[in-house]
Amino acid sequence: MTLETSVERVSLPLEFPFTIARGTSTETANVIVRIEDEDGVVGIGGAAPSTHYGETAATVEAVLPDLLAVVEDAGDPHQLERIERRMREAVADNPAARCAVSIALHDLVCKRLDVPLYRYWGLDPDRTVTSSYTIGIDDTETMAEKTETALERGHDTLKVKLGTDRDVEIVETIRDVAPEARLYVDANEAWTPKEAVRKIERFAAYDLEFVEQPVPAENPEGLRYVSEHSPLPIAADESLLTAADVPRVADRCDVANLKLMKCGGLLEARRIVHAARAHGLQVMCGCMSESNASIAAACHLAPLLDYADLDGSLLLADDPYDGVPMPGGRIDLSAVTRAGTGVREA
Repeated sequence: MTLETSVERVSLPLEFPFTIARGTSTETANVIVRIEDEDGVVGIGGAAPSTHYGETAATVEAVLPDLLAVVEDAGDPHQLERIERRMREAVADNPAARCAVSIALHDLVCKRLDVPLYRYWGLDPDRTVTSSYTIGIDDTETMAEKTETALERGHDTLKVKLGTDRDVEIVETIRDVAPEARLYVDANEAWTPKEAVRKIERFAAYDLEFVEQPVPAENPEGLRYVSEHSPLPIAADESLLTAADVPRVADRCDVANLKLMKCGGLLEARRIVHAARAHGLQVMCGCMSESNASIAAACHLAPLLDYADLDGSLLLADDPYDGVPMPGGRIDLSAVTRAGTGVREA
């Protein structure tokens, strides 16, 4: 079978400036991959690279020719495991670039079979979860206003970014504005272990679901210390990239947070889910600042998850792609009638 491939970089402005403990962004660069078969069926995937993991749009574009050469040489897009294995052999790093190809291949394969991705995987579309909507760091008054806006838009599950000298004030304010909402908080590695425990002890009064990545990934013993002393569950994000990391963090957290852009593809994402379950962990799927070119695929993992943070497209000022319906963050796979991941140009 002859497969043709193409690559496009897109710059996507965010609706609001987005700040986490590591910095502020006002736009995001995604790289879109298209894989077309000889019948004109096109699979679409997206890369949302993160400099935190050593990737940029430029590095993604630089390695994609090698990755797409693997796809073209394979000829058969249904050989997903073999292609992803050979992509890892060709490009060991650059997980976002490999992920874009993985998503495009899955989209193409499911379109060729005329089934949505969740059905191809044999998953229950009615067993889904609600994605959180993220409130980025800002002055406390602005964070309260953003929370009010999120509630007005129907979001009842919120994730709050922390990593400031007023974290407790922020949590108290958000809880006052959203007394009924489910709340998570994410420090993005900003605290020391003892600082984390002190703050989490105070957070316990505000009915939080869990605390995400309180300490740097480079401090695994610090993560263990926090987990052992925390009154709230701990989620590992930056400490967990691939399935091989699950055994290393399983005794230091309660929730494994996978991201497609960290792990390198949909097959590896499912391996993380199964590894986490085998170690007694709950599972969350997060995202970067992404368009539906990749978010749509992640939504099909919803039946396997306990939590989702798949608001990447919702944080954009405008997304050039439609994906899985998410009214108020509720991932509605049963509404996906299109084959593939559900992505299409808006």
